[in-house]
Amino acid sequence: MSISFFYALAGVLLLGNAVLTALDNSHPRRLASSLFWGLYGLLFLLGDWLPPMLCGALVLLMGLLGGLNLVKPKAHQEPDAKAREQGALRLGSRLFWPALCIPAITLAGSLAFPWLKEQGFDWVSGNATLVSLGIACVIAFALACRLTRESPLQGLKENSRLVDAIGWALLLPQMLATLGILFAKAGVGDSVASLVGEVLPKGVEFWAIAAYAIGMAVFTMIMGNAFAAFPVITAGVGIPFLINDYHGNPAVMAAIGMFSGYCGTLITPMAANFNLVPAALLELDDRHGVIKAQLPTGLMLLGANILLLWWLL
Repeated sequence: MSISFFYALAGVLLLGNAVLTALDNSHPRRLASSLFWGLYGLLFLLGDWLPPMLCGALVLLMGLLGGLNLVKPKAHQEPDAKAREQGALRLGSRLFWPALCIPAITLAGSLAFPWLKEQGFDWVSGNATLVSLGIACVIAFALACRLTRESPLQGLKENSRLVDAIGWALLLPQMLATLGILFAKAGVGDSVASLVGEVLPKGVEFWAIAAYAIGMAVFTMIMGNAFAAFPVITAGVGIPFLINDYHGNPAVMAAIGMFSGYCGTLITPMAANFNLVPAALLELDDRHGVIKAQLPTGLMLLGANILLLWWLL
């Protein structure tokens, strides 16, 4: 099994949303919205076989549709508040089982599949963690259907509702991660290394660690995604200073560095799908209410990450 199967599954779900959008005659931007989701699904399904230039053109077209505010949600019929409350009371804590089984199964698969490969059972090709995550999501979906006594079709409708709620911002994580790689290839990391080298005091490990963690958080706030910040800040600060100069552990640097970037994710409106969309779904009066609630946690976690890097690196 490979991650390609789950990419194809995601593509089918996105194409399904495109079809549902196209069939909704009451939709205010039916054709444009359907085209957006159809192109997104097509890239998931056929991206490995399409010419890179064509993929880039399709992505630009999707960006144009989103930028012109042509991607709109469909009208969705939700259960009334009383029905939802009754369902929550019936399920109790079991309501959280599908969500909790995702990290549990992902962790188990990430550890088990490489071990099985060493024993001669090569069941997974490619990244074992991503494949485990895909398997975990499928199992969680089946478990959710079993617990709620709903058909898989209802799950597909809920998928369509959530995708519509997020809207074009669903595209941001992938695009920002790609932008980070482009920045790294363009030499932005080298420029960052040059600037940081002029400012950092020589021989003081703590300030290099603080520069890396804070740089990850700040660049993530600017870019809206830690995956975009990671290649730039790691190439500019992590490798030349923490690894080459102070001989730090690359695994520790990468893990805690990404966590530092996530601290920036908590406190930036650029992470629209994490911070602005939830505020809209919760119908908060303050569209930045989620960010304000997360700000203390983000800053405290960033301070803790700096200390952890100093201790463990």
